[in-house]
Amino acid sequence: MSLIDSISETNAKASDVGEKYLKTSYKYYKLKIFQQLSISTSLIFKIVIIGGLLLIGLSFSAIALAFLIGKALGSYTLGFVIVGILFLCLSLISYFLRKHINNYTVKLLSEKFFN
Repeated sequence: MSLIDSISETNAKASDVGEKYLKTSYKYYKLKIFQQLSISTSLIFKIVIIGGLLLIGLSFSAIALAFLIGKALGSYTLGFVIVGILFLCLSLISYFLRKHINNYTVKLLSEKFFN
């Protein structure tokens, strides 16, 4: 009977250790998910705020540049066309570099996610 009691006691200890491990793992992953969500949320807010302000600044700069070029050439329409072509060229360059942008983004986010 002593052997059976010993095995039963060992099983109870193993069960307690396993249960404690599961609870600790659950708490850890819960904290890890919270950390990742808070980092992602703050990143989205920063992108929206900084991106919005950057877009407004870029819009005003583009309009000012169009007026400046138009005044220099004597035709405001021509100035706006040149600025439009400039933005189209920048868009094409961005399109052709999209794979590099994706790789950079994945690399940057993976460092934050897996650390």
